[in-house]
Amino acid sequence: MARSTKHSLADEVRNVAKGWRWGRRPVAPRTAEAHTPPAEPWSFPTDWARSPAGRAARDLVLSGVMKPIVWNETSPEVFGLDNLEGVQPPVMFISNHSSHLDATLILTTLPPKWRNKTATAAAKDYFFDVWWRSAFTALVYGGFPIERGGGERATDKAKELIGDGWNLIVFPEGTRSADGWMQRFRHGSARLAIDMGMPVVPIAIIGAYAAMPKGRFWPKPGRPPIRVRYGRPLRQAEGQSHQAFSLRMQSAIAELFDEDRTSWWEARRRAATGATPKLSGPSGPKWRRTWEGSRDIRRRGRPPAWRSGG
Repeated sequence: MARSTKHSLADEVRNVAKGWRWGRRPVAPRTAEAHTPPAEPWSFPTDWARSPAGRAARDLVLSGVMKPIVWNETSPEVFGLDNLEGVQPPVMFISNHSSHLDATLILTTLPPKWRNKTATAAAKDYFFDVWWRSAFTALVYGGFPIERGGGERATDKAKELIGDGWNLIVFPEGTRSADGWMQRFRHGSARLAIDMGMPVVPIAIIGAYAAMPKGRFWPKPGRPPIRVRYGRPLRQAEGQSHQAFSLRMQSAIAELFDEDRTSWWEARRRAATGATPKLSGPSGPKWRRTWEGSRDIRRRGRPPAWRSGG
């Protein structure tokens, strides 16, 4: 009888734990949400993380903790940083987004003079839902919350930071890829870049999904290879709509992927004729797309300068 009671109590505890959002606001069981008054809006302050003290702490964490971990667990290579020479900040760094490694890879590969004043746009509903994750995102990534689908209101803080001379890291897909292939860009980042008259620097992160896909919180064993490629800055062409500019941004990242597979010259030649391979992935069932997107990229040394584009 006592043993039966013990098992029953354990089952009850498990059921309560499943229905409870630990550390989140509001802390109400899921079954009671329909009868719970709406929570008051909660906003985590982030300006402290961009103060001189916050920036100094971030540099220590990125250089002394995050970079050694990523470089120990994976094998990153970086190309194209010379494309930043002569570019005047602030700029918008845009990248494909397939892993939680992405923001760390960008911030740990940027030269210190760029990294020191670069902030990361992060989804409010995920990165700023719990105080400890909010504090980590703000401190380590200079993060500030963006409401997905928030329209003009979502860019208010971004415009304030750009006005103060801050560079931004933005992932135009809006969320991490579930299968490693690039999703359609949302047009908000292109509209913001046009409104603020700032250049856009495309970045291709190749191999991060294979190293640490969605659902994992630590890289796979074996130090999987990753390559980070910085492209030439883009600016809005005269009369170009934000939709057309967004497509150019997406194509620029696809061209960097093409360059990684072949060579700088071949990728440029294909781009000039509109023949750059798309990054939407193969058609077919989800398992096939995930399997193809999870393949480790080919390991290789640094290619000759004429092939690397910098």
